[in-house]
Amino acid sequence: MSLRVLGVAAFLALDLIGGTASAVALSDAAGRYAISSSGSSIRFAIGKIGGGGLNGAFGQFKGTIRIDGGDIARSKVDITIYPDSVGTGQSRIDAFLKSDAVFDVANSSQIVFRSTSVQRTGENSAVVTGQLTARGHTSSEKFAVELQGMKGGQIRFHVSGKVLRSRYQMDVGTPIYSNIVAFDMQFTGRRG
Repeated sequence: MSLRVLGVAAFLALDLIGGTASAVALSDAAGRYAISSSGSSIRFAIGKIGGGGLNGAFGQFKGTIRIDGGDIARSKVDITIYPDSVGTGQSRIDAFLKSDAVFDVANSSQIVFRSTSVQRTGENSAVVTGQLTARGHTSSEKFAVELQGMKGGQIRFHVSGKVLRSRYQMDVGTPIYSNIVAFDMQFTGRRG
């Protein structure tokens, strides 16, 4: 197992400027990174019968990535998303998503992901498993991570995964709207 691959695996929970993933060695990547809102994004899509569907993003989130150079399994990812920052480009839908029918932001102001394991899947890829908590419900979720680069104390990852809305009592509108939420995320972290 190459050290650069271990560097990828360390962040499986949920990307950066310049450099290539193959040039990153674990000894270079080891450390703690704060996720920067600049260069990071959390986007989602929910399919709909007959086409269309719903696309959106969260504008506010924070997190840390701690890459353990000695033991990749001890690396950690912590992400907090603020559902009040959800945006679809349609104010009526945004208000519905924030209501007690979906995110219930008045009573549940955060969605939290805490990693529990990291497993390498390829040269520059891994799967991060962790506990996702939303609306007071917690379930184990998996996300695929691809290291995109590292340069100047910053590291960049692409993260994707699918989550069932029903696990968090947010499945209003099914089966017309899919129970599956597809996430497409970019994370840039700065060492420090």
